[in-house]
Amino acid sequence: MDFDDQLRRYFGTGDIAAIAPGALAAGIDRMRVDFGMEKDRGRRFALWAILHLLGAAPDLDVAFKDAADRDTARAFMEMMERSDPS
Repeated sequence: MDFDDQLRRYFGTGDIAAIAPGALAAGIDRMRVDFGMEKDRGRRFALWAILHLLGAAPDLDVAFKDAADRDTARAFMEMMERSDPS
C-alpha cells in the first residue's frame, strides 16, 4: 500500500494538507468501513496506521485480535511519538 495512493483513494488528493474538512470526514468513514472488512493483516495494519495518523484509529483491543498485531501497533505509535518535533 502506497500512502499517496491511499490518500488519493479515500480523500481525492495525494496532498494531505489539501484535504477539505468534509472530504476528510467522508474519507475517514470510508476507510473505517474498509478497515472493518479487510482480511489481509498487512493491509489492515496499513489502514489502521493511516487512521492513527489522522487521529481516527480504533482502540488497539478493538482493532486487532492478535496480540502480536497490537504490539506492532504500539511500536508504531511509540515511533510516531518519538518522531514528533513538538
